[in-house]
Amino acid sequence: MSSSLVAYDDSDSETETEKAEAPHASSKQTSHPSTSVNCVQYFASGSLCTKSAYEMQPPENTDSSGRSTVCEDPPDHYAQNNNMNLTSPCCRRAYSGHSALCMSYKNEQSSSSSTNCGNGISQKRMLKDSTTTIKGIRPYIPKRLRQENSSMPEQKEPDQRNSSDYDVKLGISGEQTLRKISELIKPYLGSKYKLTELPRTLIFCMSKHSGPVNEIQWCPVQEQSHMLLSASMDKTVKIWDAVDTGCCLKTYSCHSCAVRAARWSSCGRRILSGGFDSMLHLTDVETGKQVFSYKNEFRISTLKFHPTESNIFICGGFSPEVKAWDIRTSKVLRVYKAAVQQTLDILFLAEGREFLTSTDAVSRDSADRTVIAWDFQSAAKISNQIFHERYTCPSLTLHPKESVFVAQTNGNYMALFSAQRPYRINKKKRYEGHKVEGFAVGCEFSPDGTLLVTGSSDGKVFFYNYHTARIIRTLSAHKEACVSAIFHPVLPSLLATCDWAGEIKIWQ
Repeated sequence: MSSSLVAYDDSDSETETEKAEAPHASSKQTSHPSTSVNCVQYFASGSLCTKSAYEMQPPENTDSSGRSTVCEDPPDHYAQNNNMNLTSPCCRRAYSGHSALCMSYKNEQSSSSSTNCGNGISQKRMLKDSTTTIKGIRPYIPKRLRQENSSMPEQKEPDQRNSSDYDVKLGISGEQTLRKISELIKPYLGSKYKLTELPRTLIFCMSKHSGPVNEIQWCPVQEQSHMLLSASMDKTVKIWDAVDTGCCLKTYSCHSCAVRAARWSSCGRRILSGGFDSMLHLTDVETGKQVFSYKNEFRISTLKFHPTESNIFICGGFSPEVKAWDIRTSKVLRVYKAAVQQTLDILFLAEGREFLTSTDAVSRDSADRTVIAWDFQSAAKISNQIFHERYTCPSLTLHPKESVFVAQTNGNYMALFSAQRPYRINKKKRYEGHKVEGFAVGCEFSPDGTLLVTGSSDGKVFFYNYHTARIIRTLSAHKEACVSAIFHPVLPSLLATCDWAGEIKIWQ
């Protein structure tokens, strides 16, 4: 059974479970010798599994935060029929933060085990019986014969996992995968985000990119937030199912050079991307067609959608100009000019009336224009005297609740600023300990605003307490420079990281 992760010699329940889950087979690809997706701990909804390539230490039943990691014991008759080892730590979920979903899974399985069993045997009899049977009576097939029939090689499609268009075909064969709502996310929809916990366990290691990953972003639509977007120097943009399977759902190869920036639209149906080929592409997620394409005058290094005007975005790059575009008319709305060489990052402030740009305008004598504040409507500069230290700021991030923002600096620290005029720096707080060393290392707040997370050029991930600026924990995540670390917007403590070697990892 190529799609099964656990095999029991004495039981046919696995075959029956596989039959019941057949409609989702296109979206849940398991480990295969030719794939580059390492499902370190793949615990799909409604299935059992074992630990694979990476041997992780099994966590305790419950930790100090009350997070349950082992499912509720199933009914005795169900355990006996399936030869389940109730003491094994393998009956764990991909996301261990909801015992209620685990309970519902137990009840559903116990109530439908006999139904699935009947359906599975019925299907095999319909296919294998060569003699006519009396209407309403199904002949008995010995268990050994059923096992021999099930072990016979089945005709399969040729393996396309090494082909360049395999990911696109995977997505086309099951479009509902993009629009589905993950069973692990459903219990959290509509409820208030709880306290963020520090991730401890590696769930997925996804390495289909052949070049450094520049940017990752969770889908902003909560119902589809199982999807993760990545932009890479290998000229591609990919969408991953980073919650349930760790598989690549779509690959878009519309750029001829490295893709430096990619962003979801607010509706989650389109992707805006820009790169070193100076091209801007707005791509439909499901069809892969370009809704909007334009050749820019400069190479693009950063893109941001307006927070309230979903049809407007701003792009910057290797130019003294920053441009605001309107997708509906495919025209430039405004041009923001500054005496700089390059724009590194863009950050919209509250309601989008103002925005900030970080630049490389640092000289031996002055650090003016390192961070510039703009009025969005008039294109006028509000201030260019925000940051006075002689370091560039490769990334900016806004606090989700308070009117402050953080600037990542090449001085190996993050500085805290007020998000209101005159944007004063907080001299009492400095988040330092990680390394930047010339990489475009990103930083981000947790959804509840209590933690500040950043990558590091040595491959580690650093977690800071926002209020005290102290390091809470470091995570040895990658061997190469970790350029981005972002928390999931719905699932507490689920973290995605990416590095300069092209790997993307999901942590819980």
